[in-house]
Amino acid sequence: MACSFTPVKLGRTDLRVVPLGVASSYGIAGRDVERAFERGLNLFYWGSRRTPDFGRALKRIAGRARGDVVTVIQSYTRSPSRLAPSLEKALRELGVDHTDVLLLGWWNLPPPKGILAAAAELVRRGRARHLMISCHHRPTFPALARDPRLGLLMVRYNAAHPGAERDVFPHLPVDRPGIVAYTTTSWRQLLDPALVPKGERVPAATDCYRFALTSPYVELGPLSEDELAWMRRVGVTVRERTRLRSSGMALADRLMNLVSGFGFRSTGELPRVK
Repeated sequence: MACSFTPVKLGRTDLRVVPLGVASSYGIAGRDVERAFERGLNLFYWGSRRTPDFGRALKRIAGRARGDVVTVIQSYTRSPSRLAPSLEKALRELGVDHTDVLLLGWWNLPPPKGILAAAAELVRRGRARHLMISCHHRPTFPALARDPRLGLLMVRYNAAHPGAERDVFPHLPVDRPGIVAYTTTSWRQLLDPALVPKGERVPAATDCYRFALTSPYVELGPLSEDELAWMRRVGVTVRERTRLRSSGMALADRLMNLVSGFGFRSTGELPRVK
């Protein structure tokens, strides 16, 4: 069955998007951003890297069809006072008066009250319509999902990292936030013939997207049972063969926890979200 490209409602937000977005971090050319929009994609994520060519293309798209495009602008700031300037700079560069989604990047535990208050103030002022948080620590997501200020969650989910199926998706409330899956190709590792088990077909990027879209928590667009089993076999092997490479990301997570004010704590009781 082919994945549906009918726009879907993102969780408890009022946003309707085609269930495949375009992000700037890997350096996609501006002309290809515009081509994606012309072919029906409408979710565009400017950041982690706010690449200039992507920004210029998004500005052109928004200039002629602002109501048809959903923008996501990310900030990694850990200072409440720097959140508004970070967003305002991006809005000026895109030539728009608001972003549809303000993404608070890489919070492995719930952010401090000051960060959430500053973000909520930007929503109140109309500079952002909805808030999203990205996180690498799966047990944190159920707590984040209970916060009514958060309309969306960004979750790492792919064949090599399927743990959200156990630790996140079953624990979401009925009135859940919208779910955006990232690193669907596991930073292209799932596409590397050297990492795929002998005798297995090497996945294409489309297979990785379809794997993520198979989950009803992301969007309906299933692989067949045989294809799903194949992707899971490949994912297990890729994860094992890249475990040493992943140690740098684990250290980065620990450092991000430190600068976020949580020390090196990564397990145990989570702060209660009120």
